[in-house]
Parts: sequence; C-alpha cells; structure tokens
Amino acid sequence: MLVYVLWGSTYLGIRFAVESLPPLGSAAARFAAAGLVLAVVLRLRRGPGALRVERRQLGSAALVGVLLLAGGNGLVVLAESGPVGVAVPSGIAALLVATVPLLVVLLRSATGDRPRPWTLAGVTVGFVGLVLLVLPSGGADAVPLAGALTVVVGAICWSVGSFLSGRIRMPADPFVATVYEMFAGAAVLAVLAVGRGELRGFDPGAVTARSWFALAYLMVAGSLVAFTAYVWLLHHAPISLVSTYAYVNPAVAVALGALLAAEPVTAQVLLGGAVIVAGVALVVSTERPRGAPSVAAGEDSGR
Repeated sequence: MLVYVLWGSTYLGIRFAVESLPPLGSAAARFAAAGLVLAVVLRLRRGPGALRVERRQLGSAALVGVLLLAGGNGLVVLAESGPVGVAVPSGIAALLVATVPLLVVLLRSATGDRPRPWTLAGVTVGFVGLVLLVLPSGGADAVPLAGALTVVVGAICWSVGSFLSGRIRMPADPFVATVYEMFAGAAVLAVLAVGRGELRGFDPGAVTARSWFALAYLMVAGSLVAFTAYVWLLHHAPISLVSTYAYVNPAVAVALGALLAAEPVTAQVLLGGAVIVAGVALVVSTERPRGAPSVAAGEDSGR
C-alpha cells in the first residue's frame, strides 16, 4: 500500500520540485540524502558491520540502483521538467510508467518463465490503455510525444533493474541493498547533472518554498519509505505482482495533478486510465504469494 499510494504522489512532487530546482541535480540530492540517512540508521541499530557486503553484491546493487534511479527516475524527472520538449504532466507520466508490468512479463518470457494466461491478459489490457492514452488527439492537451518517449525509456530502465534484482547476487538484506542502490543512482545522476551544466549559475536563494518542500517530501516519502518498501517487496514477492504498483500509481497521480496543479483530465486520459487500472485487477487476482511454486520459480536465483 505504501508503494501504491506514496509513489503516486511523488509524480506531483517531482513536478513541483523541478519548477525551480535543477532536475537531475535535485534527484541526485534526494537519493544521496535518503541513502545517507538509511545508512546511519542501519549503522546505529546494527553496529559497525551493518553495511558490509561482498564485492559482487556491491556491484549488483550499484547496477540495479543506476537502472532504477538514474535511468528510471531520472528520465521521468527530465520529462516532467520539459527539456526534451513540452513538459509531461505528472498524471500522464504516471500512466506511461504503467508499461513496467508489460515489459517485466516480456523479460520473464524471454528467460523461459511462463506467466499465467490471465497475467498476460492483464498486462495486455494495460498496454491497450497506454495506446489509447498517447493516440494523437490534435488538441492543446495532447500528450507531448518526445516527453512520452522519454518516460517510456525510463520505464524500460526500471523494468530491467527490477527484473535483474531477482536474477543477480544482491545483498541479502533489502535495506542494505537500498543504501547502495541510492548511492550509485545519486552518483550517476550527479555526474549527468554536472555534464548538462545544471549547476552553472544555480542560485539556492531563487528556489521557491514549494520546490524545497517537494524535494523534502520526495526524500522522505518517495525514497526512504516507498523505495525501501519497493526493494523489500522485490525480495519477498513475485515481480509481476510488485510491478502492479504502476497501474495504481496513475490513479493517485492523475487525481492529485488535477486537484493541486490544475492538470487537464480529458476524456482520453480518463478512458486510457480506466483501461490501465482494469489491467491491474487481472494481474493482482491471478498472482499468488511468494511461496507458490508456479509464480516464484526462478525468481530467487542469485539471492
């Protein structure tokens, strides 16, 4: 529930943050701060060896962190800030990220897993909803294509990272894995921010109170709480079930965007969103808990 609801609100938080903060720079700060807080908490509660991992585990966590946070989250931040064209509304960005379950099922199929027919039906229904969402409408509220494609590439990165986390040797403790994933993602985002020249001429005094508050909210609710919960779920639940957050988040994001940022909610958005949300019902209702062999088979390799 934390992943479903809190992450739905982070899309609007990103929109408010990038109004006056550097997009990739603020994302780097968000994950670096959250990772540092979590590392300190683990160190204080568990002692000096709390964060000790094997070199291979460290590399795996870093790879997953770069895919999830620098690739997945970073591209969504860019799309919502508008440098790739017209800024993508927060609700639309959340709807586009709903490609994640479909992509994960394709990855599962490519590695020999056989998702249940109703799971495939569910993600197919979701994909149909996405097609309805991005079809050219010719109106002023049409989804910007360049920004939409940027979000979809981010969704691909997120899907690959989520999929690999169950196939490679990760730290056994999901909280420790989260620390290294956040540090790796923050490092790559910081390098990209410097490379794009985001910090040249940056004046902290020109940042609005709303952007500062949004960044703080993203650090606590989006990173420390929701992302940590997501990593824990990747360790304990089938990936296809975990990925269904991408169907529920849009409903939260669209509602908040309309209420708090006056984002347009057209008939096309409502139709595409309704079809997407219908897909999650099929996936959730057909996926079993982790212990069921038909779902969990092959999901724990490398753990």
